[in-house]
Amino acid sequence: MRLFAQLGWYFRREWRRYLGAVLLLILIAFLQLLPPKIVGVVIDGVDKNHMPGSTVWMWIGLMLAIALVVYLLRYVWRVLLFGASYQLAVELREQFYRRLSRHTPAFYLRHRTGDLIARATNDVDRVVFAAGEGVLTLVDSLVMGIAVLLVMATQISWQLTLLSLLPMPVMAMVIRHQGDQLHNRFKSAQAAFSALNDQTQESLTSIRMIKSFGLEDHQSARFAGVAAEAGAKNMHVARVDARFDPIIYIAIGCATLLAIGGGGVMVVHGILTLGQLTSFVMYLGLMIWPMLALAWMFNIVERGSAAYSRIISLLAEEDDIADGEGALPDGGGTLEMAVVRFGYPQSTQPVLHDIHFRLRPGEMLGLCGPTGAGKSAVLALIQRQFDPDEGDVRFHDISLRQLKLNAWRARMAIVSQTPFLFSDTVAMNIALGKPGATQEEIERAARLACVHDDILLLPEGYQTEVGERGVMLSGGQKQRISIARALLLETEILILDDALSAVDGRTEYQILHNLREWGRNHTLIISAHRLSALTEANEILVMQRGAVTQRGTHRELSQAPGWYREMYRYQQLEAALDAPDESDDDDGREVTHE
Repeated sequence: MRLFAQLGWYFRREWRRYLGAVLLLILIAFLQLLPPKIVGVVIDGVDKNHMPGSTVWMWIGLMLAIALVVYLLRYVWRVLLFGASYQLAVELREQFYRRLSRHTPAFYLRHRTGDLIARATNDVDRVVFAAGEGVLTLVDSLVMGIAVLLVMATQISWQLTLLSLLPMPVMAMVIRHQGDQLHNRFKSAQAAFSALNDQTQESLTSIRMIKSFGLEDHQSARFAGVAAEAGAKNMHVARVDARFDPIIYIAIGCATLLAIGGGGVMVVHGILTLGQLTSFVMYLGLMIWPMLALAWMFNIVERGSAAYSRIISLLAEEDDIADGEGALPDGGGTLEMAVVRFGYPQSTQPVLHDIHFRLRPGEMLGLCGPTGAGKSAVLALIQRQFDPDEGDVRFHDISLRQLKLNAWRARMAIVSQTPFLFSDTVAMNIALGKPGATQEEIERAARLACVHDDILLLPEGYQTEVGERGVMLSGGQKQRISIARALLLETEILILDDALSAVDGRTEYQILHNLREWGRNHTLIISAHRLSALTEANEILVMQRGAVTQRGTHRELSQAPGWYREMYRYQQLEAALDAPDESDDDDGREVTHE
Protein backbone atom coordinates (compact mmCIF):
# COMPACT_ATOMS: atom_id res chain seq x y z
CA MET A 1 0.00 0.00 0.00
CA ARG A 2 3.01 2.29 0.33
CA LEU A 3 2.95 2.84 -3.44
CA PHE A 4 -0.19 4.99 -3.11
CA ALA A 5 1.66 7.24 -0.66
CA GLN A 6 4.69 7.36 -2.98
CA LEU A 7 2.48 8.45 -5.90
CA GLY A 8 0.48 10.89 -3.79
CA TRP A 9 1.96 13.85 -5.71
CA TYR A 10 0.41 12.55 -8.93
CA PHE A 11 -2.95 11.61 -7.42
CA ARG A 12 -3.29 15.11 -5.93
CA ARG A 13 -2.51 16.73 -9.26
CA GLU A 14 -4.86 14.53 -11.28
CA TRP A 15 -7.56 14.43 -8.59
CA ARG A 16 -10.36 15.31 -11.03
CA ARG A 17 -9.78 12.24 -13.17
CA TYR A 18 -9.38 9.92 -10.21
CA LEU A 19 -12.35 11.41 -8.34
CA GLY A 20 -14.55 11.04 -11.42
CA ALA A 21 -13.48 7.41 -11.85
CA VAL A 22 -14.04 6.67 -8.14
CA LEU A 23 -17.53 8.21 -8.17
CA LEU A 24 -18.49 6.17 -11.22
CA LEU A 25 -17.15 3.02 -9.56
CA ILE A 26 -19.28 3.74 -6.48
CA LEU A 27 -22.35 4.30 -8.65
CA ILE A 28 -21.69 1.05 -10.52
CA ALA A 29 -21.29 -0.80 -7.21
CA PHE A 30 -24.70 0.38 -5.99
CA LEU A 31 -26.32 -0.46 -9.33
CA GLN A 32 -24.91 -3.97 -9.07
CA LEU A 33 -26.65 -4.38 -5.70
CA LEU A 34 -30.07 -4.11 -7.31
CA PRO A 35 -30.24 -7.35 -9.39
CA PRO A 36 -29.87 -9.72 -6.37
CA LYS A 37 -32.58 -7.77 -4.54
CA ILE A 38 -34.85 -7.95 -7.59
CA VAL A 39 -34.23 -11.71 -7.96
CA GLY A 40 -35.23 -12.22 -4.31
CA VAL A 41 -38.43 -10.22 -4.79
CA VAL A 42 -39.32 -12.14 -7.96
CA ILE A 43 -38.67 -15.55 -6.34
CA ASP A 44 -40.81 -14.71 -3.30
CA GLY A 45 -43.56 -13.35 -5.58
CA VAL A 46 -43.58 -16.42 -7.77
CA ASP A 47 -43.30 -18.75 -4.75
CA LYS A 48 -46.42 -17.19 -3.16
CA ASN A 49 -48.30 -16.92 -6.47
CA HIS A 50 -49.12 -13.23 -6.12
CA MET A 51 -46.87 -11.75 -8.93
CA PRO A 52 -48.35 -11.62 -12.47
CA GLY A 53 -46.20 -12.48 -15.52
CA SER A 54 -46.15 -8.86 -16.72
CA THR A 55 -44.56 -7.76 -13.46
CA VAL A 56 -41.92 -10.48 -13.76
CA TRP A 57 -41.01 -9.28 -17.26
CA MET A 58 -40.88 -5.71 -15.97
CA TRP A 59 -38.32 -6.68 -13.35
CA ILE A 60 -36.31 -8.60 -15.95
CA GLY A 61 -36.35 -5.55 -18.23
CA LEU A 62 -35.15 -3.38 -15.33
CA MET A 63 -32.21 -5.73 -14.74
CA LEU A 64 -31.28 -5.56 -18.44
CA ALA A 65 -31.43 -1.75 -18.30
CA ILE A 66 -29.18 -1.74 -15.24
CA ALA A 67 -26.71 -3.99 -17.08
CA LEU A 68 -26.62 -1.56 -20.04
CA VAL A 69 -26.06 1.48 -17.78
CA VAL A 70 -23.27 -0.35 -15.93
CA TYR A 71 -21.64 -1.19 -19.26
CA LEU A 72 -21.64 2.48 -20.35
CA LEU A 73 -20.39 3.73 -16.98
CA ARG A 74 -17.58 1.17 -17.00
CA TYR A 75 -16.44 2.53 -20.38
CA VAL A 76 -16.29 6.09 -19.04
CA TRP A 77 -14.37 5.27 -15.87
CA ARG A 78 -11.83 3.23 -17.83
CA VAL A 79 -11.13 6.24 -20.02
CA LEU A 80 -10.69 8.46 -16.96
CA LEU A 81 -8.68 6.06 -14.83
CA PHE A 82 -6.43 4.43 -17.40
CA GLY A 83 -5.95 7.70 -19.25
CA ALA A 84 -4.50 9.15 -16.05
CA SER A 85 -2.25 6.13 -15.49
CA TYR A 86 -0.89 6.25 -19.05
CA GLN A 87 -0.08 9.93 -18.58
CA LEU A 88 1.91 8.91 -15.51
CA ALA A 89 3.96 6.58 -17.74
CA VAL A 90 4.79 9.46 -20.06
CA GLU A 91 5.87 11.70 -17.19
CA LEU A 92 7.98 9.06 -15.46
CA ARG A 93 9.81 8.24 -18.67
CA GLU A 94 10.36 11.93 -19.42
CA GLN A 95 11.79 12.47 -15.94
CA PHE A 96 13.90 9.35 -16.28
CA TYR A 97 15.34 10.36 -19.65
CA ARG A 98 15.93 13.94 -18.51
CA ARG A 99 17.93 12.65 -15.54
CA LEU A 100 19.90 10.23 -17.71
CA SER A 101 20.79 12.98 -20.17
CA ARG A 102 22.13 15.19 -17.39
CA HIS A 103 24.30 12.64 -15.65
CA THR A 104 28.04 12.55 -16.27
CA PRO A 105 30.18 9.55 -17.28
CA ALA A 106 30.72 8.79 -13.58
CA PHE A 107 27.05 7.82 -13.34
CA TYR A 108 27.41 5.39 -16.24
CA LEU A 109 30.40 3.82 -14.54
CA ARG A 110 27.99 2.77 -11.78
CA HIS A 111 25.00 1.70 -13.88
CA ARG A 112 24.88 -0.58 -16.89
CA THR A 113 22.85 0.22 -19.99
CA GLY A 114 20.63 -2.86 -19.81
CA ASP A 115 19.64 -2.08 -16.24
CA LEU A 116 18.72 1.51 -17.15
CA ILE A 117 16.59 0.32 -20.08
CA ALA A 118 14.82 -2.20 -17.85
CA ARG A 119 13.94 0.50 -15.33
CA ALA A 120 12.67 2.85 -18.03
CA THR A 121 10.46 0.18 -19.60
CA ASN A 122 9.50 -2.80 -17.47
CA ASP A 123 9.59 -1.01 -14.10
CA VAL A 124 7.59 1.96 -15.38
CA ASP A 125 5.00 -0.43 -16.82
CA ARG A 126 4.59 -2.05 -13.40
CA VAL A 127 4.09 1.31 -11.69
CA VAL A 128 1.55 2.42 -14.30
CA PHE A 129 -0.34 -0.86 -14.00
CA ALA A 130 -0.55 -0.35 -10.24
CA ALA A 131 -1.66 3.28 -10.65
CA GLY A 132 -4.49 2.13 -12.93
CA GLU A 133 -5.57 -1.40 -12.05
CA GLY A 134 -4.41 -0.95 -8.45
CA VAL A 135 -6.66 2.04 -7.86
CA LEU A 136 -9.50 0.28 -9.66
CA THR A 137 -9.28 -2.88 -7.59
CA LEU A 138 -8.84 -0.98 -4.33
CA VAL A 139 -11.89 1.23 -4.83
CA ASP A 140 -13.98 -1.47 -6.47
CA SER A 141 -13.24 -4.05 -3.80
CA LEU A 142 -13.77 -1.66 -0.88
CA VAL A 143 -16.93 -0.01 -2.21
CA MET A 144 -18.47 -3.21 -3.48
CA GLY A 145 -17.46 -5.18 -0.41
CA ILE A 146 -18.71 -2.61 2.10
CA ALA A 147 -21.96 -2.04 0.17
CA VAL A 148 -22.67 -5.76 -0.06
CA LEU A 149 -21.94 -6.24 3.63
CA LEU A 150 -24.25 -3.36 4.60
CA VAL A 151 -27.10 -4.71 2.48
CA MET A 152 -26.61 -8.25 3.80
CA ALA A 153 -26.53 -7.03 7.40
CA THR A 154 -29.37 -4.48 7.26
CA GLN A 155 -31.73 -5.92 4.68
CA ILE A 156 -31.44 -9.66 5.37
CA SER A 157 -29.69 -10.77 8.60
CA TRP A 158 -26.76 -9.31 10.50
CA GLN A 159 -26.34 -12.57 12.44
CA LEU A 160 -25.89 -14.58 9.22
CA THR A 161 -23.55 -11.88 7.91
CA LEU A 162 -21.26 -12.16 10.95
CA LEU A 163 -21.30 -15.94 10.67
CA SER A 164 -20.26 -15.77 7.02
CA LEU A 165 -17.40 -13.33 7.74
CA LEU A 166 -15.61 -15.54 10.25
CA PRO A 167 -12.96 -16.80 7.73
CA MET A 168 -12.11 -13.27 6.48
CA PRO A 169 -9.70 -12.04 9.25
CA VAL A 170 -7.58 -15.17 8.82
CA MET A 171 -7.51 -14.61 5.07
CA ALA A 172 -6.44 -10.96 5.51
CA MET A 173 -3.48 -11.86 7.75
CA VAL A 174 -2.26 -14.55 5.36
CA ILE A 175 -2.51 -12.22 2.35
CA ARG A 176 -0.58 -9.49 4.16
CA HIS A 177 2.24 -11.91 4.93
CA GLN A 178 2.31 -13.12 1.32
CA GLY A 179 2.36 -9.48 0.11
CA ASP A 180 5.59 -8.74 2.00
CA GLN A 181 7.21 -11.82 0.50
CA LEU A 182 6.02 -10.83 -2.96
CA HIS A 183 7.57 -7.33 -2.65
CA ASN A 184 11.03 -8.68 -1.83
CA ARG A 185 10.97 -11.47 -4.39
CA PHE A 186 9.68 -9.26 -7.17
CA LYS A 187 12.44 -6.73 -6.52
CA SER A 188 15.00 -9.53 -6.95
CA ALA A 189 13.22 -10.68 -10.11
CA GLN A 190 13.40 -7.18 -11.58
CA ALA A 191 17.13 -7.04 -10.85
CA ALA A 192 17.52 -10.37 -12.65
CA PHE A 193 15.53 -8.98 -15.58
CA SER A 194 17.91 -6.01 -15.68
CA ALA A 195 20.87 -8.39 -15.90
CA LEU A 196 19.14 -10.30 -18.71
CA ASN A 197 18.39 -7.05 -20.53
CA ASP A 198 21.98 -5.94 -20.17
CA GLN A 199 23.30 -9.23 -21.50
CA THR A 200 20.95 -8.96 -24.49
CA GLN A 201 22.04 -5.40 -25.22
CA GLU A 202 25.74 -6.25 -25.04
CA SER A 203 25.32 -9.31 -27.25
CA LEU A 204 23.40 -7.42 -29.94
CA THR A 205 25.73 -4.43 -30.05
CA SER A 206 28.81 -6.68 -30.29
CA ILE A 207 27.32 -9.29 -32.62
CA ARG A 208 29.85 -8.61 -35.39
CA MET A 209 32.76 -9.16 -33.01
CA ILE A 210 31.13 -12.31 -31.60
CA LYS A 211 30.69 -13.78 -35.08
CA SER A 212 34.18 -12.81 -36.20
CA PHE A 213 35.69 -14.63 -33.22
CA GLY A 214 33.35 -17.60 -33.55
CA LEU A 215 31.97 -17.08 -30.04
CA GLU A 216 28.32 -17.82 -30.85
CA ASP A 217 28.15 -20.98 -28.73
CA HIS A 218 30.05 -19.40 -25.85
CA GLN A 219 27.81 -16.33 -25.80
CA SER A 220 24.70 -18.49 -26.16
CA ALA A 221 25.78 -20.46 -23.10
CA ARG A 222 26.34 -17.23 -21.13
CA PHE A 223 22.97 -15.88 -22.20
CA ALA A 224 21.28 -19.15 -21.29
CA GLY A 225 22.79 -18.93 -17.80
CA VAL A 226 21.52 -15.37 -17.28
CA ALA A 227 18.11 -16.31 -18.69
CA ALA A 228 17.92 -19.33 -16.38
CA GLU A 229 18.72 -17.11 -13.38
CA ALA A 230 15.99 -14.65 -14.39
CA GLY A 231 13.58 -17.53 -14.87
CA ALA A 232 14.40 -18.91 -11.43
CA LYS A 233 13.79 -15.51 -9.81
CA ASN A 234 10.44 -15.20 -11.59
CA MET A 235 9.51 -18.69 -10.44
CA HIS A 236 10.10 -17.53 -6.87
CA VAL A 237 7.62 -14.72 -7.54
CA ALA A 238 5.17 -17.10 -9.20
CA ARG A 239 5.21 -19.42 -6.18
CA VAL A 240 4.07 -16.58 -3.94
CA ASP A 241 1.64 -15.30 -6.56
CA ALA A 242 0.06 -18.73 -6.91
CA ARG A 243 -0.91 -18.78 -3.22
CA PHE A 244 -3.27 -15.80 -3.45
CA ASP A 245 -6.18 -17.31 -5.38
CA PRO A 246 -6.37 -20.58 -3.36
CA ILE A 247 -6.42 -18.56 -0.14
CA ILE A 248 -9.32 -16.45 -1.46
CA TYR A 249 -11.32 -19.38 -2.77
CA ILE A 250 -10.89 -21.35 0.45
CA ALA A 251 -12.09 -18.33 2.47
CA ILE A 252 -15.06 -17.75 0.13
CA GLY A 253 -15.89 -21.47 0.18
CA CYS A 254 -15.88 -21.52 3.98
CA ALA A 255 -18.04 -18.39 4.07
CA THR A 256 -20.54 -19.91 1.59
CA LEU A 257 -20.66 -23.13 3.60
CA LEU A 258 -21.38 -21.20 6.78
CA ALA A 259 -24.01 -19.06 5.01
CA ILE A 260 -25.89 -22.01 3.53
CA GLY A 261 -25.70 -24.02 6.74
CA GLY A 262 -26.70 -21.16 9.02
CA GLY A 263 -29.23 -19.78 6.51
CA GLY A 264 -30.88 -23.19 6.06
CA VAL A 265 -31.44 -23.43 9.79
CA MET A 266 -32.95 -19.93 9.82
CA VAL A 267 -35.29 -20.79 6.91
CA VAL A 268 -36.46 -23.92 8.71
CA HIS A 269 -37.25 -21.86 11.81
CA GLY A 270 -39.02 -19.18 9.79
CA ILE A 271 -36.47 -16.44 10.50
CA LEU A 272 -35.67 -16.06 6.78
CA THR A 273 -37.66 -16.77 3.64
CA LEU A 274 -36.28 -18.84 0.77
CA GLY A 275 -36.06 -15.74 -1.39
CA GLN A 276 -34.06 -13.90 1.27
CA LEU A 277 -31.63 -16.80 1.57
CA THR A 278 -31.28 -16.88 -2.22
CA SER A 279 -30.54 -13.13 -2.25
CA PHE A 280 -28.03 -13.57 0.58
CA VAL A 281 -26.16 -16.30 -1.30
CA MET A 282 -26.14 -14.14 -4.42
CA TYR A 283 -24.80 -11.21 -2.42
CA LEU A 284 -22.17 -13.51 -0.99
CA GLY A 285 -21.30 -14.44 -4.57
CA LEU A 286 -20.75 -10.75 -5.24
CA MET A 287 -18.16 -10.82 -2.43
CA ILE A 288 -15.97 -13.18 -4.45
CA TRP A 289 -14.82 -10.38 -6.76
CA PRO A 290 -13.98 -7.89 -3.97
CA MET A 291 -11.97 -10.57 -2.19
CA LEU A 292 -10.15 -11.61 -5.35
CA ALA A 293 -9.68 -7.95 -6.27
CA LEU A 294 -8.23 -7.21 -2.86
CA ALA A 295 -5.70 -10.01 -3.21
CA TRP A 296 -4.91 -8.97 -6.77
CA MET A 297 -4.53 -5.37 -5.62
CA PHE A 298 -1.97 -6.40 -3.00
CA ASN A 299 -0.18 -8.35 -5.72
CA ILE A 300 0.10 -5.61 -8.32
CA VAL A 301 0.68 -2.82 -5.81
CA GLU A 302 3.58 -4.68 -4.19
CA ARG A 303 5.04 -5.27 -7.64
CA GLY A 304 4.54 -1.60 -8.47
CA SER A 305 6.08 -0.50 -5.18
CA ALA A 306 9.18 -2.63 -5.79
CA ALA A 307 9.46 -1.23 -9.32
CA TYR A 308 8.92 2.37 -8.18
CA SER A 309 11.63 2.06 -5.56
CA ARG A 310 14.06 1.07 -8.34
CA ILE A 311 13.00 4.04 -10.47
CA ILE A 312 13.06 6.59 -7.67
CA SER A 313 16.50 5.44 -6.51
CA LEU A 314 17.90 6.62 -9.86
CA LEU A 315 15.81 9.79 -10.02
CA ALA A 316 17.01 10.69 -6.53
CA GLU A 317 20.71 10.32 -7.36
CA GLU A 318 22.47 13.65 -7.09
CA ASP A 319 24.28 15.02 -10.12
CA ASP A 320 27.99 14.37 -9.96
CA ILE A 321 28.55 17.79 -11.49
CA ALA A 322 26.65 20.66 -9.87
CA ASP A 323 25.12 23.09 -12.33
CA GLY A 324 26.27 26.69 -12.03
CA GLU A 325 24.14 29.81 -12.19
CA GLY A 326 26.41 32.18 -14.11
CA ALA A 327 25.72 33.27 -17.68
CA LEU A 328 28.36 33.37 -20.40
CA PRO A 329 29.34 36.69 -21.97
CA ASP A 330 28.83 36.99 -25.70
CA GLY A 331 31.76 36.75 -28.06
CA GLY A 332 34.98 34.79 -28.00
CA GLY A 333 36.85 34.15 -24.80
CA THR A 334 40.13 32.75 -23.57
CA LEU A 335 40.13 29.20 -22.26
CA GLU A 336 42.51 28.59 -19.38
CA MET A 337 43.35 25.35 -17.62
CA ALA A 338 45.29 25.24 -14.38
CA VAL A 339 44.76 21.73 -13.01
CA VAL A 340 46.95 20.70 -10.10
CA ARG A 341 45.46 17.23 -9.68
CA PHE A 342 42.63 15.13 -11.11
CA GLY A 343 41.60 11.51 -10.59
CA TYR A 344 38.59 9.61 -11.85
CA PRO A 345 35.87 8.73 -9.30
CA GLN A 346 36.51 5.50 -7.39
CA SER A 347 40.19 5.72 -8.34
CA THR A 348 42.92 6.36 -5.81
CA GLN A 349 45.56 7.32 -8.39
CA PRO A 350 45.53 10.71 -10.15
CA VAL A 351 45.44 10.66 -13.93
CA LEU A 352 46.46 14.31 -14.36
CA HIS A 353 48.74 16.63 -12.47
CA ASP A 354 50.13 20.08 -13.20
CA ILE A 355 48.35 20.77 -16.50
CA HIS A 356 48.52 24.44 -17.50
CA PHE A 357 47.71 26.18 -20.79
CA ARG A 358 46.02 29.29 -22.15
CA LEU A 359 44.08 29.18 -25.43
CA ARG A 360 42.92 32.41 -27.06
CA PRO A 361 40.09 32.73 -29.60
CA GLY A 362 41.09 31.50 -33.05
CA GLU A 363 44.07 29.50 -31.79
CA MET A 364 44.68 25.77 -32.12
CA LEU A 365 45.91 23.51 -29.34
CA GLY A 366 47.36 20.07 -30.04
CA LEU A 367 47.47 17.20 -27.55
CA CYS A 368 49.60 14.12 -28.11
CA GLY A 369 51.35 11.41 -26.17
CA PRO A 370 51.36 7.65 -25.71
CA THR A 371 48.18 5.72 -24.93
CA GLY A 372 46.96 6.41 -21.40
CA ALA A 373 48.87 9.69 -21.11
CA GLY A 374 45.75 11.64 -20.05
CA LYS A 375 44.69 13.37 -23.27
CA SER A 376 41.05 12.28 -23.01
CA ALA A 377 41.01 13.32 -19.35
CA VAL A 378 42.03 16.86 -20.35
CA LEU A 379 39.21 16.99 -22.90
CA ALA A 380 36.75 15.63 -20.32
CA LEU A 381 37.67 18.45 -17.92
CA ILE A 382 37.21 21.03 -20.67
CA GLN A 383 33.73 19.62 -21.37
CA ARG A 384 33.13 19.58 -17.61
CA GLN A 385 32.24 15.93 -17.51
CA PHE A 386 34.32 15.96 -14.33
CA ASP A 387 35.71 18.64 -12.03
CA PRO A 388 39.40 18.69 -11.09
CA ASP A 389 40.30 17.67 -7.54
CA GLU A 390 42.65 20.64 -7.29
CA GLY A 391 42.82 23.54 -9.71
CA ASP A 392 40.34 25.07 -12.10
CA VAL A 393 39.29 25.50 -15.73
CA ARG A 394 38.18 29.00 -16.71
CA PHE A 395 36.54 30.63 -19.72
CA HIS A 396 36.23 34.41 -20.06
CA ASP A 397 38.09 34.35 -16.74
CA ILE A 398 35.05 32.66 -15.15
CA SER A 399 35.34 29.27 -13.49
CA LEU A 400 33.41 26.56 -15.33
CA ARG A 401 31.94 25.58 -11.96
CA GLN A 402 30.04 28.89 -11.95
CA LEU A 403 28.61 28.55 -15.46
CA LYS A 404 25.39 26.88 -16.51
CA LEU A 405 26.29 23.55 -18.04
CA ASN A 406 23.96 23.90 -21.01
CA ALA A 407 25.28 27.36 -21.82
CA TRP A 408 28.90 26.21 -21.64
CA ARG A 409 28.45 23.03 -23.65
CA ALA A 410 26.50 24.96 -26.30
CA ARG A 411 29.77 26.79 -27.05
CA MET A 412 31.48 23.51 -27.99
CA ALA A 413 31.21 20.82 -30.65
CA ILE A 414 32.95 17.51 -29.97
CA VAL A 415 33.95 14.69 -32.29
CA SER A 416 34.99 11.68 -30.22
CA GLN A 417 37.39 8.93 -31.19
CA THR A 418 34.44 6.50 -31.41
CA PRO A 419 31.85 8.34 -33.56
CA PHE A 420 28.20 7.40 -33.09
CA LEU A 421 25.64 7.58 -35.87
CA PHE A 422 21.92 7.14 -35.39
CA SER A 423 19.80 4.79 -37.48
CA ASP A 424 18.67 7.58 -39.77
CA THR A 425 19.64 9.23 -43.04
CA VAL A 426 23.06 10.73 -43.66
CA ALA A 427 21.51 14.20 -43.84
CA MET A 428 19.70 13.82 -40.51
CA ASN A 429 22.87 12.54 -38.84
CA ILE A 430 24.81 15.61 -40.02
CA ALA A 431 21.96 17.93 -38.97
CA LEU A 432 21.60 16.30 -35.54
CA GLY A 433 22.58 19.41 -33.58
CA LYS A 434 20.82 21.77 -36.00
CA PRO A 435 17.58 20.10 -37.14
CA GLY A 436 16.52 23.15 -39.15
CA ALA A 437 19.65 23.20 -41.30
CA THR A 438 19.11 23.59 -45.04
CA GLN A 439 20.45 21.10 -47.57
CA GLU A 440 23.03 23.71 -48.69
CA GLU A 441 24.33 24.07 -45.11
CA ILE A 442 24.53 20.28 -44.71
CA GLU A 443 26.44 19.90 -47.97
CA ARG A 444 28.82 22.73 -47.08
CA ALA A 445 29.70 21.01 -43.79
CA ALA A 446 30.14 17.70 -45.63
CA ARG A 447 32.54 19.33 -48.11
CA LEU A 448 34.60 20.79 -45.28
CA ALA A 449 34.81 17.29 -43.79
CA CYS A 450 35.74 15.80 -47.21
CA VAL A 451 32.83 13.37 -47.17
CA HIS A 452 30.52 14.99 -49.74
CA ASP A 453 31.80 12.90 -52.67
CA ASP A 454 31.51 9.69 -50.65
CA ILE A 455 27.90 10.51 -49.75
CA LEU A 456 26.97 11.07 -53.40
CA LEU A 457 28.18 7.54 -54.18
CA LEU A 458 25.74 6.04 -51.67
CA PRO A 459 22.52 4.51 -53.11
CA GLU A 460 20.31 7.48 -52.18
CA GLY A 461 22.91 10.13 -51.49
CA TYR A 462 22.15 12.22 -48.44
CA GLN A 463 18.87 10.35 -47.92
CA THR A 464 20.60 6.99 -47.52
CA GLU A 465 19.77 5.17 -44.27
CA VAL A 466 23.07 4.41 -42.52
CA GLY A 467 21.73 1.51 -40.42
CA GLU A 468 22.14 1.01 -36.70
CA ARG A 469 25.27 2.81 -35.47
CA GLY A 470 26.17 3.52 -39.11
CA VAL A 471 26.79 -0.16 -39.81
CA MET A 472 26.84 0.28 -43.60
CA LEU A 473 29.60 2.92 -43.53
CA SER A 474 33.33 2.57 -43.13
CA GLY A 475 35.15 3.87 -40.07
CA GLY A 476 36.57 6.82 -42.02
CA GLN A 477 33.17 7.76 -43.40
CA LYS A 478 31.62 7.69 -39.94
CA GLN A 479 34.40 9.91 -38.59
CA ARG A 480 34.02 12.43 -41.38
CA ILE A 481 30.22 12.54 -41.06
CA SER A 482 30.72 13.20 -37.33
CA ILE A 483 33.14 16.01 -38.17
CA ALA A 484 30.59 17.49 -40.60
CA ARG A 485 27.97 17.29 -37.82
CA ALA A 486 30.25 19.31 -35.53
CA LEU A 487 31.21 21.87 -38.19
CA LEU A 488 27.55 22.54 -39.01
CA LEU A 489 27.01 23.90 -35.50
CA GLU A 490 29.50 26.74 -36.03
CA THR A 491 30.41 26.69 -32.35
CA GLU A 492 33.14 28.77 -30.82
CA ILE A 493 35.23 25.75 -29.77
CA LEU A 494 35.73 22.57 -31.80
CA ILE A 495 37.26 19.51 -30.10
CA LEU A 496 38.57 16.58 -32.16
CA ASP A 497 39.47 13.63 -29.96
CA ASP A 498 41.59 11.46 -32.28
CA ALA A 499 38.82 11.99 -34.84
CA LEU A 500 41.05 11.47 -37.91
CA SER A 501 42.51 8.10 -37.01
CA ALA A 502 40.49 6.17 -39.60
CA VAL A 503 41.14 8.43 -42.61
CA ASP A 504 44.09 8.20 -44.99
CA GLY A 505 46.90 10.73 -45.02
CA ARG A 506 45.75 12.66 -48.08
CA THR A 507 42.20 13.03 -46.78
CA GLU A 508 43.56 14.06 -43.38
CA TYR A 509 45.66 16.76 -45.02
CA GLN A 510 42.65 18.12 -46.90
CA ILE A 511 40.43 18.10 -43.80
CA LEU A 512 43.08 19.92 -41.78
CA HIS A 513 43.49 22.48 -44.55
CA ASN A 514 39.71 23.07 -44.51
CA LEU A 515 39.73 23.31 -40.71
CA ARG A 516 42.47 25.94 -40.81
CA GLU A 517 40.34 28.06 -43.14
CA TRP A 518 37.18 27.40 -41.11
CA GLY A 519 38.94 27.90 -37.79
CA ARG A 520 40.19 31.44 -38.29
CA ASN A 521 37.36 32.60 -36.02
CA HIS A 522 37.07 29.39 -34.03
CA THR A 523 39.19 27.73 -31.37
CA LEU A 524 40.42 24.22 -32.21
CA ILE A 525 41.58 21.54 -29.80
CA ILE A 526 42.91 18.42 -31.49
CA SER A 527 44.04 15.28 -29.73
CA ALA A 528 45.82 12.89 -32.08
CA HIS A 529 48.21 9.97 -32.28
CA ARG A 530 49.17 10.88 -35.86
CA LEU A 531 51.38 13.93 -35.35
CA SER A 532 50.84 15.23 -38.88
CA ALA A 533 47.44 16.42 -37.62
CA LEU A 534 49.12 18.85 -35.23
CA THR A 535 51.62 20.59 -37.49
CA GLU A 536 49.62 23.84 -37.65
CA ALA A 537 48.84 24.06 -33.92
CA ASN A 538 49.81 27.25 -32.10
CA GLU A 539 50.93 25.10 -29.20
CA ILE A 540 51.36 21.36 -28.75
CA LEU A 541 51.31 19.66 -25.35
CA VAL A 542 53.17 16.35 -25.17
CA MET A 543 51.71 14.32 -22.33
CA GLN A 544 53.15 11.33 -20.56
CA ARG A 545 51.78 9.69 -17.40
CA GLY A 546 49.29 12.51 -16.80
CA ALA A 547 51.77 15.38 -17.02
CA VAL A 548 53.05 17.73 -19.74
CA THR A 549 56.61 16.69 -20.55
CA GLN A 550 57.09 18.93 -23.61
CA ARG A 551 55.34 21.92 -25.09
CA GLY A 552 55.84 24.17 -28.09
CA THR A 553 55.13 24.42 -31.80
CA HIS A 554 55.62 21.58 -34.24
CA ARG A 555 58.89 23.09 -35.50
CA GLU A 556 60.27 23.47 -31.98
CA LEU A 557 59.29 20.00 -30.81
CA SER A 558 60.44 18.22 -33.97
CA GLN A 559 63.94 19.63 -33.44
CA ALA A 560 64.18 19.14 -29.67
CA PRO A 561 65.14 15.71 -28.28
CA GLY A 562 62.27 13.83 -26.70
CA TRP A 563 59.19 11.73 -27.36
CA TYR A 564 57.73 14.06 -30.00
CA ARG A 565 60.79 14.08 -32.27
CA GLU A 566 61.24 10.32 -32.03
CA MET A 567 57.58 9.60 -32.77
CA TYR A 568 57.43 12.12 -35.61
CA ARG A 569 60.47 10.60 -37.30
CA TYR A 570 59.09 7.11 -36.82
CA GLN A 571 55.76 8.13 -38.39
CA GLN A 572 57.56 9.79 -41.31
CA LEU A 573 59.55 6.62 -41.94
CA GLU A 574 56.39 4.53 -41.68
CA ALA A 575 54.61 6.80 -44.17
CA ALA A 576 57.52 6.57 -46.60
CA LEU A 577 57.52 2.77 -46.45
CA ASP A 578 53.77 2.65 -47.01
CA ALA A 579 53.85 5.11 -49.95
CA PRO A 580 53.48 3.64 -53.48
CA ASP A 581 56.57 3.14 -55.61
CA GLU A 582 57.71 5.98 -57.81
CA SER A 583 56.39 5.80 -61.36
CA ASP A 584 56.49 7.75 -64.62
CA ASP A 585 53.57 9.76 -65.94
CA ASP A 586 52.33 9.89 -69.55
CA ASP A 587 55.00 12.46 -70.51
CA GLY A 588 57.80 10.30 -69.22
CA ARG A 589 58.45 12.61 -66.30
CA GLU A 590 59.17 11.08 -62.94
CA VAL A 591 56.47 11.52 -60.35
CA THR A 592 57.69 11.68 -56.77
CA HIS A 593 55.68 11.49 -53.56
CA GLU A 594 56.62 14.02 -50.97
